[in-house]
Amino acid sequence: MRSTTAPAALAAALLTALISTLLTGCSGKGDKVSYDTPAARSQSASRKQPTEAERRAQELTQLPTGPQAQWAKETDVDGGTTISVTTLVGRKSGFTGQVWVWVPRQYFEPKYSMSGFPVMIALPGGKGFPKTYWTQPGLGLQTGIHKWSQEGTSQPFIVVMPVLNPSKEYYQDGSDIPEQAKMGTWLSEDVPQLVKENFRTFKSRDGWGWMGSSSGGFAALKFVLQKPEQFKAVIASGPDTRPDSPLWKHYEKEKQANNPEKLAAALIEKGGPDVYVAFQVGTLEPAIMPNIKNFIKNYGHGPIKTNLQVIKDGQHDAKSYIRGMGEGTMQWYSQWFQAPIATP
Repeated sequence: MRSTTAPAALAAALLTALISTLLTGCSGKGDKVSYDTPAARSQSASRKQPTEAERRAQELTQLPTGPQAQWAKETDVDGGTTISVTTLVGRKSGFTGQVWVWVPRQYFEPKYSMSGFPVMIALPGGKGFPKTYWTQPGLGLQTGIHKWSQEGTSQPFIVVMPVLNPSKEYYQDGSDIPEQAKMGTWLSEDVPQLVKENFRTFKSRDGWGWMGSSSGGFAALKFVLQKPEQFKAVIASGPDTRPDSPLWKHYEKEKQANNPEKLAAALIEKGGPDVYVAFQVGTLEPAIMPNIKNFIKNYGHGPIKTNLQVIKDGQHDAKSYIRGMGEGTMQWYSQWFQAPIATP
């Protein structure tokens, strides 16, 4: 008797082969990786009468503008995907740093070949240099998104993981501190530009968000409040809500221009656009909870929509925050983003 699972198994095998072909030569660390998928361009040009789904995909999607970056394999991830890395020379900031990326399996499926994908820029805690811990598959960020997107509780985000700071010496609050590297510009302008050059994304802010923990959570929160026309939502896990880099000394005006509390008050006074802030705090990090609750009380109204995930037995670490994302944060966060559009 013929197995009814054969077509599904064949489709899975073909998809795995397709991904292996697109991720050219990624048998070992350092091998070249390519994400160039010209199928979207050729399909859109060949159809005289596009379907409604194709018209919508064309309307919302930004195809890669180029030039293509030089991506090198960093590590494998369960499910047949890869984390790769490139060195980005920031045209606007002048800063040069590394950026890692993970692309979900759905990105390579033919039915999504004409569609953009939502982007989540993930920032680590601590100094976040010379590497970011979000590139460690054992933490479960990428496998979690793969699993949750299959279950329908997460969008299949492209995950972008840049360094947070220019060195191990000081942290810069993800900001352009005078006389220092322009990390705010590099993270919020140069890094998104790199993504647009290399991947199918969405034109509007409905496809752009942040995630960060601890000091990275501060920076991620700040960017959404600072540039709400560009970014729509953020997951801020165990963050500070005020800048505290020692490099702000003598620059109080610039410091307050990068203060999430001041930015939140200004956004409320302006009346929008709406932004969506998902806070996460573990029950084993009690020093952080009062500050987050005060922020929600003072600023969680009007255009600032908030959600608080309290993680039972959660500590101030990445594993706890990934668990919180799976327990509800990711579903709340994902609902605000444009989903990839399937076309025939």
